[in-house]
Formats: sequence, structure tokens, C-alpha cells
Amino acid sequence: MTGKEQGVKIVATNRKAHHLYVIEDTYEAGLELKGAEVKSLRQGRCSIEESFARPVGEELYLLDMHIPPYEQATVDRPDPQRRRKLLLHRGELDRISVRCTQRGYTLVPLRVYFKRGWVKVELALVRRRQLSDKRRKKEAEQRRKDVEKELQRRKRS
Repeated sequence: MTGKEQGVKIVATNRKAHHLYVIEDTYEAGLELKGAEVKSLRQGRCSIEESFARPVGEELYLLDMHIPPYEQATVDRPDPQRRRKLLLHRGELDRISVRCTQRGYTLVPLRVYFKRGWVKVELALVRRRQLSDKRRKKEAEQRRKDVEKELQRRKRS
């Protein structure tokens, strides 16, 4: 899904996730918010760099997502770091819960966005990337760049 889709406004992205983790699968979930949190998100004020999702009982919650309080709000300012419930269909919830309780897997948000007026979170089931994987990824990227550069050089001559 790209940010250029009609009706989609990206609020926050987790750019470190692609570097730190191997992404196994992605899911789209709604986010349960309180009071003026939506207005704060509409201003683009949100941090998901350190956040992760975890099953609690039969529900899935997003932890450590920081939404600063909306400054014009007069009542009910919720805690900026509170846990927020993720809204998914029961079948998806059960599937995700089983997979993320396996050893070595975590659920991290890749981005928070508005889709047709609703706040959505793109979650990824991830595994921690090993140092050797990071090196291999970097080497492959460098080889790709070298090939592109060589092709451009051959086109010019």
C-alpha cells in the first residue's frame, strides 16, 4: 500500500523496522483511541519507533506508542504512553496471537495512517535481523548499485 492511494494520509512510519527486522507478514488493524488523540494524530504528532504489539488475554494491544496530548483539549487528556487496543476480526486475532507467541517473533507497527477517515495501523510479524543478515543485505544493495552504475556507463558510451 502506498501513501499515494486516494483517501490515505500517513501519520507516522517506522523506518528502522526494515533495517532491524526480517518482515514475515503484514496486517492492517484499526486503533481504539480516546478523546482528542485523533486530533493529535491529524496534526501528524505520533511516535511508533519503540512500540510493539502484544496479546493480552483474548485481545491485542499496541504498547509504547506515544501520542502527545492535543493542546486545545480541555478535558480527558489520556496518558500519551497508554496501551491501545488493536481492532481486528476474531480469526485474524487468533492467527496473529498464535504466531507472535512463537519464540523469536514480535509484532511491530510499520506505519500509522488515516484510511477513509479511520485510523489504521500496519503491523508486521517480524524476526530480529542477525548482524550477518545485515551485512549480506548491505552487500547485495551495493552490488545492485554497482550493476546499475555500470549499465549507465555502458549506455553513455
